[in-house]
Amino acid sequence: MELLKAQSLRKYFEARKLFKGSDSVLKAVDGVDFSIPENSVLALVGESGCGKSTVARLVLRLLTPTSGNVLFKGMDIFTLDRGPMKSFRKSVQIIFQDPFASLNPRRTVYDTITEPLIIHNMVPRSRMKDAVVEILGSVGLGTEVLNRYPHEFSGGQRQRICIARALAVSPEVIVADEPLSALDVSIQAQIINLLQELRKKTKISFLFISHDLRVVHYFSDIVGVMYLGKIVEHATTDELFERPFHPYTEVLLASAPKIKPERRQKIHAAPLKGEVPSPIHIPSGCPFHPRCPKRFEPCDRVVPLLEESHGRLVSCHLWNPYE
Repeated sequence: MELLKAQSLRKYFEARKLFKGSDSVLKAVDGVDFSIPENSVLALVGESGCGKSTVARLVLRLLTPTSGNVLFKGMDIFTLDRGPMKSFRKSVQIIFQDPFASLNPRRTVYDTITEPLIIHNMVPRSRMKDAVVEILGSVGLGTEVLNRYPHEFSGGQRQRICIARALAVSPEVIVADEPLSALDVSIQAQIINLLQELRKKTKISFLFISHDLRVVHYFSDIVGVMYLGKIVEHATTDELFERPFHPYTEVLLASAPKIKPERRQKIHAAPLKGEVPSPIHIPSGCPFHPRCPKRFEPCDRVVPLLEESHGRLVSCHLWNPYE
């Protein structure tokens, strides 16, 4: 069953020029489609500025799309009124990138965890403390943290508190927006292992946004590769890491740091030249063609569609020849 589905999702922002001239349009997300089945992890990867975090905010209805829709269990979340919207907020939670910025510095851990329980009337007040202790225990924190404030914790502990807050209302989907990037490498391993354990126990699905391909390989089931607001390749994790189709995916995987050689076939790709084009002035044809080492005649004038090829979706004329 599909829990969450995005259809032709677009988000454009008006970009005002500083000097004379007409306003421009920044295409942050430009026609994105994906679905997240039950008990699965969809990872979105790509360079900074490709639209991953904007997708996350659209999925959570923190932004209103320019067009397209997001379905949760078949319901368009942008048409929900107050009652169903409260139920959606309970079912779909988020873990933010910066654990310190996402915690109220004036609220204790106990207050932070009880807030969603009170809002959704999940636990009687007589059992509130026991429920909070149980939730904190699931993320490896004890009763000694209940009356402490965010500034008293390390980055890893703060992220555990954020995860506990998300888990408090028993969500069905968690949107994790770069949940490891603000943490030290050793702490990253602890948090990703914690998420993996929680996933096995609770069967929660994830929309996992990251630029760390090693973490994506370990944690995800499906990967969507984004470039300039579009998904250019969509495949199962094992297939994508074993044999990437899109030239951009090849470059991403080849550039990921490796601690030791892997037994699987090594991916060779030339380093990318040039900078990512501005989302205000997206190149004609394939958006990746100015930097693509494999570009050929139709790439600079014909936009490739995201179509099925050999059991996956890829947006490239090499795999879906233009006729």
